[in-house]
Amino acid sequence: MPTTPSHPSPGSTGSTDAPAARSSVTARVRELLDREPVGGALLLAATVIALVWANSPAADSYATVRDTVFGPEALHLHLSVGSWAADGLLAVFFFVVGLELKHELVHGDLRDPRRALVPVVAAVGGVVVPAAVYLAVTTGAGAGADTASGWAIPAATDIAFAIAVLAVLGRGLPAALRIFLLTLAVVDDLIAITIIAVAYTSDLAVGPLLLALVPLAVFAVLVQRRVTHRWLLLPLALATWTLVHASGVHATVAGVLLGLVVPASDLTGRFEHTWRPFSTAVAVPVFALFSAGVTVGGLSGLRESLSDPVALGIIAGLVLGKPLGITVAAWVTTKVSSARLDASLRWGDVIAAGSLAGIGFTVALLVGELAFDPDSGRDGQVKVGVLTASVLAAAIAAVLLRLQARRAAATAPDATERSAVEG
Repeated sequence: MPTTPSHPSPGSTGSTDAPAARSSVTARVRELLDREPVGGALLLAATVIALVWANSPAADSYATVRDTVFGPEALHLHLSVGSWAADGLLAVFFFVVGLELKHELVHGDLRDPRRALVPVVAAVGGVVVPAAVYLAVTTGAGAGADTASGWAIPAATDIAFAIAVLAVLGRGLPAALRIFLLTLAVVDDLIAITIIAVAYTSDLAVGPLLLALVPLAVFAVLVQRRVTHRWLLLPLALATWTLVHASGVHATVAGVLLGLVVPASDLTGRFEHTWRPFSTAVAVPVFALFSAGVTVGGLSGLRESLSDPVALGIIAGLVLGKPLGITVAAWVTTKVSSARLDASLRWGDVIAAGSLAGIGFTVALLVGELAFDPDSGRDGQVKVGVLTASVLAAAIAAVLLRLQARRAAATAPDATERSAVEG
């Protein structure tokens, strides 16, 4: 590709610099959207807009936009705007998750069983214990049997938000903490995806599901041969997504499958570089915009929602169950096996990571939509529970991270002196 001169020649209009300028701007935007705090900020902004809009005098317009239906009925895609955001746009987010999973399984920490064992088992504990806490709270509160279907809501971690908070507040902490949290969150997402595919698929249509394997297989063959033409891959991806959606399995699973079949080479990085900005700037914020908008009904309505057993179970599961399950599972693993924490990590760091994992948000909201029938009346309680728990978990994690950072800074001189003496 010919290079563009940095300055126009005499008499030139300078128009040759326009493509380079546009390319430079695009590169800067991509770089900005790759930064974790930016993704967290966009997600937070979309959530605030949704809450303000849904509780403003224009609340009816929010519901009207969210519930507007469009799409081809013959393909079972006559969906509301909210459903398009949850089933369609969020599939892009899960495609990026699938790419991350593939990279971690082949080149990352999940490749080495001994190194991956602690965060992997911790992730399992961070799913089982919150679910148990949720069931204990809802049962103890005398809630009906219908509340049990929400057991998986506090099992999910919002990887984007959790990593964003760590990026902002984790300065001075070991780099191994980010790797631990990322591995934990990736495994957590894999478990959540499995739960969505198995536990929340009520009417399974085997025919469309089997047919979905055809475009998925062709997509896999093409990317294995390093074919990256969008005019070939996008129709295959859309066909896979459409057939998975028609099968009754949540369509976001198609995104994960498409990501997993991409070879773990520079191609995963290339695809991630292409799609992560769209996921960060569009897919996840738009999903939050049309999922987080719950009409609270003032302080009395908020109190009523927070006193509901489902909301209390979600809050207890995410705020208490997540750090408890992650920390205990990690500790037991180091006691009964040869696996160990990274030498730079302390147990206080693990507890802080457990609190960060209590930020459920995106995936928790998605599971909440799948867990209860739209007419059950639980929608508001689920959203209030998830949002409240995520805020509390983030606040607790922020305090713990700063405490750990101060301890790390206080012990750093001692560590330097010890290494100097040992040297």
